[in-house]
Amino acid sequence: MSALTFQLRRIGTTARQTDRVLLAACIILAAIFIFDAPQFVPSLQFTAESFVSTAPFLVLSIGIAAYATATGADNLISRAFAGRPVRMVFTAAAFGALSPFCSCGVIPLIAALLAMGVPLAPVMAFWLASPVIDPAMFVLTAGTLGTEFAVIKMISAIGLGLMGGFVTLWLGSRGFLADPLRDGVGNGGCGGAKVRSHKAVVWKFWHDDERIKKFRSSAIANMIFLGKWIAFAFLLESIMVAYVPAENVSGLLGGDGIGPIAIATLVGVPAYLNGYAALPIMEGLIAQGMQSGAAMAFLVAGGVSSIPAAIAVFALVKKPVFALYLVYALVGSFVIGVISQAWLG
Repeated sequence: MSALTFQLRRIGTTARQTDRVLLAACIILAAIFIFDAPQFVPSLQFTAESFVSTAPFLVLSIGIAAYATATGADNLISRAFAGRPVRMVFTAAAFGALSPFCSCGVIPLIAALLAMGVPLAPVMAFWLASPVIDPAMFVLTAGTLGTEFAVIKMISAIGLGLMGGFVTLWLGSRGFLADPLRDGVGNGGCGGAKVRSHKAVVWKFWHDDERIKKFRSSAIANMIFLGKWIAFAFLLESIMVAYVPAENVSGLLGGDGIGPIAIATLVGVPAYLNGYAALPIMEGLIAQGMQSGAAMAFLVAGGVSSIPAAIAVFALVKKPVFALYLVYALVGSFVIGVISQAWLG
């Protein structure tokens, strides 16, 4: 087991011991009750009603993720990293946007790919596209921000992956970015197993008791994970609606031009909470005057280069690769925001 995998598992164990999302929600509710008691019930009511309205999309997204786990469809990702470099970049970007990998599974997978000698260009394409969207995220984005927004976000994820992949391929052809992994980062453990596995996908998994158990356990785990994040996001949205004047949001992010998009790109890195939690927050901000392009820039920049993700990347690769990764994330997110604003209006 690599040191990276060990550290990720230790972090996961700590997170399970203290559920920071639920703890934060309790602290926020307690603060509302103490300092503004009349707002306590409206916040709870807003959170509950918003959660119920999103529930059908939440259930569908959980079903997609559980089905991928039970059938072994996630093993198809290994096919994205075979063949000529140009084709590998295209395939990796598409798989990054469409694959059901969660954020906790991407880092060890990337470590495994690089440690096994897979070229950095397709790995970078996958790495950039994967955090932006996946099938479950697509469904939830369509439910909260609209189908057109979700489609553009999916196209943006693929485009960002292609940009990063081909620029990295060009730099590599000129002798840069050789040996990208930090010293001591070895094989990616459980992530590597997915790359090495060439088992057939069992689409009709319900004939296998073991796969049924996988489906059930995956569905429960995703329900807990997504459910608490979505509820927490709606709680934050209720506070934002109650305490953030619409004219302030409009003044900062709701104007015309590229300024609000640039601000949203930069703010997206430290302010980004979670891909699922950010969706209803963006819905509320758009209702208060935020540009659609700024919302897109925030979601893409936050998904790719949020502080937790950036820390994981920094621990995995050498500094030039890490710097290049951040440049891709910020520049790409800004360009995507500008194009999205022109498209969505």
